Amino acid sequence: MSTLHTRDLIINVPGRTDGFPLNLSVEPGQTWGVLGPNGAGKTTLLHTLAGLLPARSGRVVLSDSPLIALKRRDIARQLGLVFQERQDSFPATVMETALIGRHPWLSPWESEQADDQIRAQQALVAMDVDHLSGRLLSTLSGGERQRVAIATLMTQNPDIWLLDEPTNHLDLHHQVKVMSLLRDQSVAGKAVFMCLHDLNLAARWCSHVLLLYPNGDACWGPADSMLKPSALEQLYNQKLVTVEADGAPVFVPVSPS
Repeated sequence: MSTLHTRDLIINVPGRTDGFPLNLSVEPGQTWGVLGPNGAGKTTLLHTLAGLLPARSGRVVLSDSPLIALKRRDIARQLGLVFQERQDSFPATVMETALIGRHPWLSPWESEQADDQIRAQQALVAMDVDHLSGRLLSTLSGGERQRVAIATLMTQNPDIWLLDEPTNHLDLHHQVKVMSLLRDQSVAGKAVFMCLHDLNLAARWCSHVLLLYPNGDACWGPADSMLKPSALEQLYNQKLVTVEADGAPVFVPVSPS
């Protein structure tokens, strides 16, 4: 299984002069949640880890190799990314979109085989979008498109899953379904690293948490040591009260008096 490491990494957030060097190790079996207010750099970090944006300084290491030295096909066999928002560059059905996940595993000009089709179909079933397989992606709702994006990542089957707001546009039932799926992937040995806005999803589903502050500061560690009301109130500049439900903390914002 692949691992993802950062070595004194400072992401390149526009308008920010500096940042706290990140020295993270994302290991198989871990589920990471990245928390922070708007503009803290969560998406920038994710795209930097995927090799889509250059770092200001430091480096990203995929297993034992600097990410910058790897070919895109080699990266895509180990690491996959679900974007927060996507642009459809050409018309494609749901099944055709899911099969894009197999491209890193095919040689140039090779067509998908029966095994690829089966893998894509199973992923669509897992995300409750198999009944839409013949529909054009552009005709789907935001939540349906999000589930197709996650099914495409399942079809790709990398060791490291990077996700930017994976529950974006999803109703409550499918939020739970997606988070359960991501937990199951980490239990199976994958590494999951995702940006979240919902503290309670992080509290219930994440083993590790990274807190990103607007000024570039950061801290990280096991979720139970990071998800403290005092730290979260400072992170979001918002008073919170904490209750417990089903064995997990629930954070509730307090309205200004």
